[in-house]
Formats: sequence, structure tokens, C-alpha cells
Amino acid sequence: CISPKEAEKCVLIEYLLMLSDTLETSQNIPFKGLSVLQMHFYAYLYNNSILLVYGSCFLYDAFLLDEERGRLLVGAEDHIFSFDLVNINRDHKMIAWPATPSKRDECKWAGKDLGKECSNFIRVLQPYNQTHLYICGTGAFHPICAYLEMGKRAEDNIFRLASHFENGRGKSPYDPKMLSASLLIDGELYSGTSADFMGRDFAIFRTLGDHHPIRTEQHDSRWLNDPRFIGVHLIPESDNPEDDKIFLFFKENAMDGEHTGKATIARIGQLCKNDMGGHRSLVNKWTTFLKARLMCSVPGVNGIDTHFDELQDVFLMSSKDPKNPVIYAVFTTSSNIFKGSAVCMYNMADIRRVFLGPYAHRDGPNYQWVPFQGRVPYPRPGTCPSKTFGGFDSTKDLPDDVITFARGHPAMYNPVHPIGGRPIMVRTDVDYQFSQLVVDRVEAEDGQYDVMFIGTDVGTVLKVVTIPRETTQESLIFTSLLFFWLPQQQLYLGSALGVSQMSLHRCEVYGKACAECCLARDPYCAWDGAECSRYFPTAKRRTRRQDIRNGDPLSQCSDLHVEDRSVFGVENSSMFLECSPKSQRALIYWQLQKPNDDRKQEIKLDDRVLRTDQGLLIRSLAQPDTGIYHCQAVEHGFIQPLLRLNLQVIPTQRLGDILPGLPGAGGSVGHSAKHRVWYRDFLSLLDHPELNSVEEFCDRVWKKEPCELRNSVHGNGFLKKEQNRLF
Repeated sequence: CISPKEAEKCVLIEYLLMLSDTLETSQNIPFKGLSVLQMHFYAYLYNNSILLVYGSCFLYDAFLLDEERGRLLVGAEDHIFSFDLVNINRDHKMIAWPATPSKRDECKWAGKDLGKECSNFIRVLQPYNQTHLYICGTGAFHPICAYLEMGKRAEDNIFRLASHFENGRGKSPYDPKMLSASLLIDGELYSGTSADFMGRDFAIFRTLGDHHPIRTEQHDSRWLNDPRFIGVHLIPESDNPEDDKIFLFFKENAMDGEHTGKATIARIGQLCKNDMGGHRSLVNKWTTFLKARLMCSVPGVNGIDTHFDELQDVFLMSSKDPKNPVIYAVFTTSSNIFKGSAVCMYNMADIRRVFLGPYAHRDGPNYQWVPFQGRVPYPRPGTCPSKTFGGFDSTKDLPDDVITFARGHPAMYNPVHPIGGRPIMVRTDVDYQFSQLVVDRVEAEDGQYDVMFIGTDVGTVLKVVTIPRETTQESLIFTSLLFFWLPQQQLYLGSALGVSQMSLHRCEVYGKACAECCLARDPYCAWDGAECSRYFPTAKRRTRRQDIRNGDPLSQCSDLHVEDRSVFGVENSSMFLECSPKSQRALIYWQLQKPNDDRKQEIKLDDRVLRTDQGLLIRSLAQPDTGIYHCQAVEHGFIQPLLRLNLQVIPTQRLGDILPGLPGAGGSVGHSAKHRVWYRDFLSLLDHPELNSVEEFCDRVWKKEPCELRNSVHGNGFLKKEQNRLF
């Protein structure tokens, strides 16, 4: 297996959730001598924010959510696990399904790594019917499949593997490192995978069911050119089930002449669910397969765009119309020099428009790719045989010219562009790249928002909300500990060490004040009058405060006010202006407003003026320091005024003239403890550099003080008024 030190390293990599601007928030954690990253991880564990189930060198790769039975099914190396959805640390079950010793030996003799490749890595985990799942694994480079019995209800408490195994070729990849995707619909398995030991024959298969297996054309780079499959989804085309289409998301090498040099291209492919192959040509091959380029780029100057071509993950956000889900896709750059990641959104109207557009065709003296200008046969290639779009009952009835055209023109000329023509989120100049994505649609007080949970290649997960603006999209990034369960608002993650679970909302991290909760702009959270808590759209509470679009606490929080204070300091002495935010993620920003000037100037920090977490330290006061100091908290780009301090700097010479020049009244004056407290507070503000103690200053003032001033202090409440004025 792996050593404890390697295990600790993997735990930190796989489960830490952090952002650079929030790494300093770990406090009150009973772990000393740990790095910041380690403290963050253990902080989540200590606060019960994460539940872990440790495996034993397993690779948790395939997930399946079974809401009817309340179980989370996970495929791993040589094992299948079943976890309780509410608490994965409770009542988990396990089935061992290793590769046979003979298959492991064959795998080793073929030159594969016995420890890393010659196991049964579960790659297909799909619901088959009400009582069974269909699972497939790599089988030590001998793909194998079987049925897993679950029972009809959770009370049945059944979890066992059938004794009959099936050949997994065309269903699961041979190599566990190969990217593959699958979907089981109506008893038929659609898979994008490699079909041979060497990993050279890639295809899109349909297996199981009553029909003959069907696949893409073999060894034709126009169809597939070394693809890596990301996802498979069923999307209805119309209200007629005969028009249903299967959409595949993958990346592949660019076709000859499509791109200068060898490049990776992101693709979206489509095929008809009722495709039966051709009659004389393309027998047992797809006749309705089409593909188009999936674009995700940032427009640049002089028409040179920055392309993100490495498709990493896809998530379909369902809408009220099942025919038109919103598609989220994660991309990274192909360049080793420039590393970046992006998230793009697509709608089905644009995708269908591209598949109804011109086909890609090679023509001209340079044999380049151009839009096909000739006659397109009827029915249009790519159209499903149904009563909706034609009178054909099966693809076997399609005319020969349609089949011939489909064989030679599988690619569309126009690419699919994202909504808005650009990504909704881009990250560059960071030490990670996006790898996975899930999206949750959340109802907030001021509208509906899509919250993205984006996994990275270093094990972190970003929680991001995009807010549409008039000309662009604003992205709000939250720290959060990719698979999730909507009814219970749970997020599940898998790694080489286990499965973790956490809530989508952790409102308590946003502080204990209305302003901090509002500034967080988390759709899951709202201020309920007492604390930042989970927001429920159905709650009819007037005290709930939430503003995701603007994050304006001034309009939401009635208790929000700016404190005014007057302070005094003596020239050449030190002064500390205390101001600290309640939110641990906020930054403090100081500005100075000079006397008789409405303008505010940013305070320049140097050896004399220092900023700390608790406030501003002026080590040696000078006359130009006089003015109003504005302390503001900056969080997510919004500024919240916290405090206004009116600082008066008293010249040293003036104070020196006052102390010895006051007419003496003779003798000492008795004064109560109350008066001494006032003078003690007053002196703490003055901090005169030439006085040794509070008592010395008080004695000198009382001895020199005029009688009428002393009488007013004792008899007319002057002390109270002075306290109000000064403090």
C-alpha cells in the first residue's frame, strides 16, 4: 500500500479546501506545529465539517446516487462500496471484486505495472432496473462486467454481486488511465471507450439490450481521432421519444488540416437513440453520428483569441424544459507555457443550430476544410428516423446517398460558441487547473443563482457564484471543502484514500454580524436577525436579510452604523488606532481626510506608520497626522465603513507651556478615584513622551489648576460633559 507519510500527503492534497486570501482564518484549533494547509484540513475535521471514510489504497472513481434507497454507490479499485447518504461514516457496505490471479499474471507478462495497472478498477456503475445495477471494471486489462443486486427497497438490505460475469469489451476501458464515459438507458449501454489492449481502437458503442451491438466507423480519423471521453447524456429533441438523441462530450486530436500542428480540440457529438445502423453500408455502425467543435476562448487584441481546448468535465443543469438544459463545461489550456482554466456555458439552441448548419468538407487546391456547398441528401444526415422529421421507420431504410454522405461528413464546419461569446470564469497565473464541476441552482431572496463547485488538479474545490451583469459576468469565489445530493444539500468527493462528505452551506464561517453575512453574498445563507444561517426560500420571515447581486449591507442591515470617535495624541509620541473587522476574510483599508478638505487619501505605510491585524500604529506623531481616519473593511470588492477616528495632534511645545504656566492654587487637592480614572484615561490618549507616570501628570495638573475650574468639576457635572466630548 502506501506509507503513513504518503497517506498524510494524499489526505492534504485530496481534501483541503482553501483559497489564498482565506488561508489565515484558522483559529482556535487544538493542533500546534502544523502548516497552514494542515491546520485548515484539521480545522474542518475538528468542527465536523467533513466526514471521511478511509480506504486502503483504493481509487474511488465511479459514483452513483441512489436516492430511492438512500445510498451512495462508489466504484473503486477491486471494490464496490455502498454508503449511507446522510452519513457516509455510518453503515457502509463493501464487496470485493478483484481481478483473477491468472488475469493479473497475464497483465504483468504484457509489461504492465502489477501494482498500479493490473487490478480491477471499476469504471462503469449504472442503474439497470429497479433491483440491479450494471457494473464494469478494467479486469487487469481484461474488461469484465456483472450485475449487482440491490433489492427494491432499502429495507431489503441486499448488496451482492451476481456470479455470472460478462465480457466488458466496448463497455469499459482496458487501461485504468484511459478516460471513458458511459450511460445506461432503457437497458442499453452507451459507452465511449477504447476497444483493444493497445488503446488504439477508440469507439462509441451501444451494447446490451435486444439489438446487435453498434459502434462508430473503425480506423477513420474523420470520425474519431484519438479521443478521450468526458461525458454521455440523453437530451430529448422533441416530445416524440423517437427523436431522442445521445450527446457525447470528448476531446480529440485535430483532424488533418483543421489546425496548424498537432492540437487538441474539444468536441460535442450527437447520435440518434434509435439508430440501428445501415443496411448495405455502415452495417452495425452509427449512421446519425455528427460532431462539432466546442469553443471556449477569451477574445484578444488584433483578433487573436486565447483558447481553452482541453475539455475536462461537463455538467448539465436541468431546466423546466427537459429539451433545453444549460451545459456547463470546464476547460484548460493545452500549452505548457501558459496555464489557465475556464468555465463556459452553452445552450441547446446554439448546439442544434450548429448541427443544422453546413458540414465540414475538404476541397480546393490546398485540400483545406471548407463549408460544404453542394446538395445535401434527404433526409438530412443526422436526422433521427421518426414521424416528426420524415417518413422513415429505421436507419436501415435510409437511402444509400444519405449513408454515403454521413460516412464522409461526420464533422460540422461551424463551432459551438458559449453563451455570451466568452467564458463565465477564467483562472490564470495560479498553481492549479480546473478538473471537475458540479452545479447547484439556488433560490435566493433576489433571484436564482447557479453555484459551481469546481475541483482542481491539486485536490482543492472552489465554490463559485456567477452574477450576470449588463456587459459581463461577475464571479464570486467562496472557500468550501464532486458529486452532490440536492435534497440534503450534500457534497461528496472521492480520492485515493476515501470518500468525503460535507454540506453545501457553511454559513457560520461568515462571522456573527449582519454586514459580514450580507457581504459574503452566498445564496445558501442569509441573516435571520441573530446569526448567519441557511436560507430557505419558503420562509416568511421579515428579518431575513440577503443581497446576492450587490452585497450591500447598508440597504439590508438596520444595525449597521459607523462609529465616530475623537482621540488626542501628543506630537512625537506613539498612537495606536484600533480597528479590526468581524469577518476573518475581510481586509482593512485606511484613509485619511485632512482638516478643511473633503478628499480622502490612502494612508501610505512605512517604518513610521504600520498596519496590523488590530489597527493602525503611528510610531511618532506629527502635525500632518491630524485629521479624520476612516477604517473600512474590504471584502469581495465591497467597502464597508467601520470606524471614523478624529485625531487631534497636540504640539509638544504647547503642552509644555500649559503644564508649568498654570497659576498655582497651592497645596494638594484631594480627588476621588473617579477623577483619577478620568485623568488616567486622558493621559493614555496623550501619551506625553516627557512624563514618567499618570500620577505625576495628574498631580501637576491638580496643583496648578484654577479654583473656579476645580469648583466646576466638583459641582456642575463638567466631568461628564468633558468625557462625552473627548470620548
